[in-house]
Amino acid sequence: MPSLPNYAVYAIRYASHTGRTLQETFIMPPDPHEVAQPLIYYVWAIVGDGRTVVVDAGMTRDNAARRGRGYHQTPAEGLAKIGIDATRVADVIVTHMHWDHAGTWADFPNARFHLQDREMRQATGRNMLHAPLSRSYWPDDVVGLVRQVYRDRVEFHDGEDDLAPGISLHLVGGHAHGLQIVRVSTERGWVVLASDATHFYANMEKQRLYPTIYDAPEMVAGWQTCKRLAASPDHIVPGHDPLVLEIYPAAAPGLEGEIVRLDRQPKPR
Repeated sequence: MPSLPNYAVYAIRYASHTGRTLQETFIMPPDPHEVAQPLIYYVWAIVGDGRTVVVDAGMTRDNAARRGRGYHQTPAEGLAKIGIDATRVADVIVTHMHWDHAGTWADFPNARFHLQDREMRQATGRNMLHAPLSRSYWPDDVVGLVRQVYRDRVEFHDGEDDLAPGISLHLVGGHAHGLQIVRVSTERGWVVLASDATHFYANMEKQRLYPTIYDAPEMVAGWQTCKRLAASPDHIVPGHDPLVLEIYPAAAPGLEGEIVRLDRQPKPR
């Protein structure tokens, strides 16, 4: 059996939210007092074996301003710092269609977008009549991706699927009805890009649910799926944790705290 390729994997910070508290981050937080819990917004890149795959398209600058987020750069600008031209990317995995994951799709004009069937049904169906469910989506992003369906630029997946040798997609749901995570073969073993299956290390490790939730039992089961797919708990990368920028090495000198290598060994937390 041929060996799998080992990919370089990057986390790219493009926005942040420093005004968030534990009250907004965990259901039943450990401390009732107002304690800061910043969020970092990332996109991810998988590079190797002659291909580049981008995971998520982030939020637009307009949406960041609308929702009071600090916007550092577009995802495309961040990718350019590690030599990736967004206009030449062939595959973008959309883990789910929330406003901070599906916003800058237009910056990838030659990409196919990989999406779970269930997520497109959620974002365009009757549940969007209800504010608690629809507020995590932005209509322009959803309509934009629907237009790409008609241009044959969306590839739908139903559950677990292989995108390429050493890159697989896994439906977990929970936070969003069609949330998928990504498993990647690297030199240090299987790395799982958990996206919002676990926003922070603490969600999974301390069994604390994140408040934006579609299905609580699926969210908990998703943590177990992450553990099953990853080489170890240290191979699971949460979707919004500032610790990711602290424990993983910078992609290059000058990119500390902005772009890190997830295929390299992290420092102990």
